[in-house]
Amino acid sequence: MKQIAFILSFLPLFTIAQPNYDLLIRNGKIMDGTGNSWYYADVAVQDGKIVLIQKNINASAKRTIDAKGLIVAPGFIDVHGHIEGGVFERPTAENYIYDGVTTVVTGNCGNSAEDLNYFFYRIDSIKTSINVASLVGHNTIRRLIMGNDDRLATPEEQLKMEALIAKAMKEGAVGMSTGLIYLPGMFSNTQEVVGLAKETAKYKGIYASHIRNEENTVIEAINEAIDIGKAAIIPVQISHFKVASPLNWGRSPQALALIEKARLDGYDVTIDQYPYTAASTNLGIRLPDWAIAGGPDSTKKRINDPVIHQQIIKGMLEQLKKYKYKNYSYAVVANHPADTTLNGKSISEINVMKGRKVSARNEAETILDLMLAGGAQMIYHLMNEKDVQYFMKYPYNMIGADGGVSTGRGMPHPRTYGTNARVLARYVREQKLVSMEEAIRRMTSLAAQKFQLKDRGLIKEGMAADIVIFDEATVKDNATFEQPHQFSSGFHFVIVNGQLVIDDGKHNGTRSGKALKGPAY
Repeated sequence: MKQIAFILSFLPLFTIAQPNYDLLIRNGKIMDGTGNSWYYADVAVQDGKIVLIQKNINASAKRTIDAKGLIVAPGFIDVHGHIEGGVFERPTAENYIYDGVTTVVTGNCGNSAEDLNYFFYRIDSIKTSINVASLVGHNTIRRLIMGNDDRLATPEEQLKMEALIAKAMKEGAVGMSTGLIYLPGMFSNTQEVVGLAKETAKYKGIYASHIRNEENTVIEAINEAIDIGKAAIIPVQISHFKVASPLNWGRSPQALALIEKARLDGYDVTIDQYPYTAASTNLGIRLPDWAIAGGPDSTKKRINDPVIHQQIIKGMLEQLKKYKYKNYSYAVVANHPADTTLNGKSISEINVMKGRKVSARNEAETILDLMLAGGAQMIYHLMNEKDVQYFMKYPYNMIGADGGVSTGRGMPHPRTYGTNARVLARYVREQKLVSMEEAIRRMTSLAAQKFQLKDRGLIKEGMAADIVIFDEATVKDNATFEQPHQFSSGFHFVIVNGQLVIDDGKHNGTRSGKALKGPAY
């Protein structure tokens, strides 16, 4: 018995020590999301949270990453996404993850899931590689109550829409979005939007707007968004801020002055941007508003009516002249499901392919042909690089790709793949318009604060462990307009809720993202 007791007394000396943490990041250059200067430290992660930040942590972990020579930053938050469809087809969301994005705010431009409770349930059921927050869309709500009608809401319809806003906010929306150039929101007046924004404000949400015009009347449209914020007493986010079409190039100081004045007057108005000189949306916006009222079937009937057809052409040519375009060479097909051989070609090129003579009128006819065949997603080369640069320097400007989860089809805008890497490579490293710390602040804590993502956006003890580890010397966007399906490079590790998703530069299939609910949930 004495011999057994002697042996047992030594057993603790031979037991294997359990790791202290799930993950330990050593020797990293911490840019914590505040915009403050970087510092060296180790970061310990346990149960999906950042639990310790200090130099030379004396502990073990299930997995240790040596981040020497690399930046350790909060996971990027894309504040302007459209992922309602693609995320369920491709929940691994590689195009976002390889670009350092760990959270996407969807439901923008007035279009969201109709039932957010079910949408969030599906996100958490299938498991995604990214976290997902959502706005509730004005167009979605209006369509449920009024269809695509070209008219103002009745008082009864207004109340019904407000009730749907309240329901969505309680289900976890972070705010309401509008897309006032799209059906059916284009037919609403300011008063209607103010009423819905007031309802959103009751639940501490924000108002995010694709404003009514980004071209010749952009100043009036910016003022409308600000006025809605003032009237509803609600924070305002103006989406993909731009001054589009040649007539308006150079108006960026005038546009941004409106934002700054509103802020100086005490109103919470901010913007977001993607770092490209081209936009992307549907082909229908090149038609007069009245021509697309009622939706696709109504539009086709008008196009097929010989008299109305000519009225549409007349309106299109007037629009072309108004925006100082000579033709439609600036409009390139991103995805035309009826004939994918047209993807990547401009309207001018397609017009020639159809055997028509070169003229703006014939190109307008070509657009109507495509509309009859089901329409198309387009890329519009509308902006000027100097305006993009001017907005990029603004401290209350966040980053949003205005993309979706890529399924590999079509010729999408390269912003779908490379937005954040392009900011870091082109505008930070090469052009030095902003510091790396400042760019990261815009992509992380500024976004988290605006969209009320309480435990995101900072490398800080107690925060969710959404972390990106990248090489500031090599981070790069690789997607181009000619070859858009190219992932960004330079991100060595991407961590979502404490789990590695990008491991040594490769997506490992992990789906550790989740639905993030708004303040009223």
